[in-house]
Amino acid sequence: MNRANHLPIKFPSWRRRVLLLAVLSGFAVLLGRSVFLQAMHTDFLQQKGDARYSRVMTLSAHRGMITDRHGEPLAISTPVESIWASPPDIEAEPAQLKKLAELLGIKQADLHKKLSKSRSFVYLKRRMPPPDAARVMQLGIPGVFMQREYRRYYPAAEVTAHLVGFTGIDDKGQEGMELVFQKWLSGKSGSRHVLKDRRGHIVEDLEAVKVPQDGHDLALSIDRNIQYLAHRELARAVEEHKAKAGAIVVLDAKSGEVLAIANQPVYNPNNPVKIAGKSRNRAIVDIFEPGSTLKPFTAAAALEAGTFEAESRIETAPGYMRIGSATIHDAHPQGLLTVSQIIQKSSNVGAAKMALSLQPQYLWSTFNQMGFGSPVNIGFPGEATGKLRPYKSWRPIEQATMSYGHGISLSLVQLARAYTVFANDGEIKPVSLVRMKEPPVGQQVFSAATARSVRDMLETVVQPGGTAPHAQVMGYRVAGKTGTAHKLDVGGYAADRYVSSFVGMAPASNPRLIIAVMIDEPSDGKYYGGTVAGPVFSAVMAGALRQLAVPQDAPSDNIVIPPEDAPEVKEVV
Repeated sequence: MNRANHLPIKFPSWRRRVLLLAVLSGFAVLLGRSVFLQAMHTDFLQQKGDARYSRVMTLSAHRGMITDRHGEPLAISTPVESIWASPPDIEAEPAQLKKLAELLGIKQADLHKKLSKSRSFVYLKRRMPPPDAARVMQLGIPGVFMQREYRRYYPAAEVTAHLVGFTGIDDKGQEGMELVFQKWLSGKSGSRHVLKDRRGHIVEDLEAVKVPQDGHDLALSIDRNIQYLAHRELARAVEEHKAKAGAIVVLDAKSGEVLAIANQPVYNPNNPVKIAGKSRNRAIVDIFEPGSTLKPFTAAAALEAGTFEAESRIETAPGYMRIGSATIHDAHPQGLLTVSQIIQKSSNVGAAKMALSLQPQYLWSTFNQMGFGSPVNIGFPGEATGKLRPYKSWRPIEQATMSYGHGISLSLVQLARAYTVFANDGEIKPVSLVRMKEPPVGQQVFSAATARSVRDMLETVVQPGGTAPHAQVMGYRVAGKTGTAHKLDVGGYAADRYVSSFVGMAPASNPRLIIAVMIDEPSDGKYYGGTVAGPVFSAVMAGALRQLAVPQDAPSDNIVIPPEDAPEVKEVV
């Protein structure tokens, strides 16, 4: 064997120095990086470390309860559990993930998609019943956690849906009083900063627990029993007359508090899906031309101005009158009528002549003081203001037609509120959806004598010969007014689409309640306000007065309904 092949190889000495220098340089870089991170990015590194084990847990506040005026619950919060996960901390076998998906009620693919996210917090399922959530936690999957939340429940469901509204997935108000009083009801969430191990168990509280502040309860003005009655009778009328929609408002005549407000169609706030067009509180946010229900205010303005008295006679023959190129018609020609008979028979010609006897500014001022064209300030989202044009732009025909509710628009709650002026001797009352401790002070618009005189006229409307005998209530005197108006359409008014309405009060001797009813587009062949809306008023008023134990002011056999073959007193605007 040749020994020359085994001689040691000698490397140049500079190579050792270069290698040593490279190693030392590497250590220097590592040392410099370590100093840089520890000295300059201490907070960042601590945050990254804490993120693995430190958690700030939100402690949900208990949302306040909504009740009716007697403390009956309309919206309450029930405890539920939400399941969330920290994807980086998940350690689970395929069988566990399959079971997890089953318990959550979601597809495995959807679960995998959620767990594949890089962030440290993701909801897997919101608002689970506590027993179901407990079964999820029994799987013992690291990185899966449970959080207490609250879900809103509405015991009255559809009956109070349009007023109370509902909350969203995060328990925030979306509609109605839930939205209006969000801050009052919601309270403030608390928090708990804790240290957890890899399996999600709490090891230590890092700071004092911030206790949640529960929300406040809210007492509404409505009476749940009267609300149910109004809802039932309105639904029955809308179905019977095959109407598009409807609304009803029941007011305490003395305080202005809303005792009931219902709308059709309805939705279930416990499951608010596919509610487009159903969640709108039509009584507050929609406007319509009120028709003849406005005639009492024209008469009151004429009486107050001194141009007419209750027994003053006005010629309405031959049943129409021309103003420029336009013509105003009565449904039935009447001839010479007193102011009281004009209200009873609902004469458009008579109302127009009274309106034209007044200065435009004076008539506008009367309507303005009634709240027409202004918000009621009821505190409801989307509240309508209505439409009342400035008097300076009125032409004679417009002044005439506004006297019987044509060319002016308002909401049903505005109309109901305006009638408080006749129930309170000329004083109009503010309206409230929240229970009041004391009756508010109103605004005096008419003299007591004028208000009482018009109220006497309104009593004749429900008597034989008036337009609303079906609005009578057994044992009580009733005062009210019908309205039947063509609906606005493109280019004018629809020939065969109507809004039927009735507004009235009882007992007429000392009014306790005011009820306004509106039926939108009845299509079964009947459309007069006295025939369509009058019976709804009668049924709700009778039931409400009994529930409130209001003393009767008429004999129990006071109802006189005309025979079926008797001619009906008709009105159409």
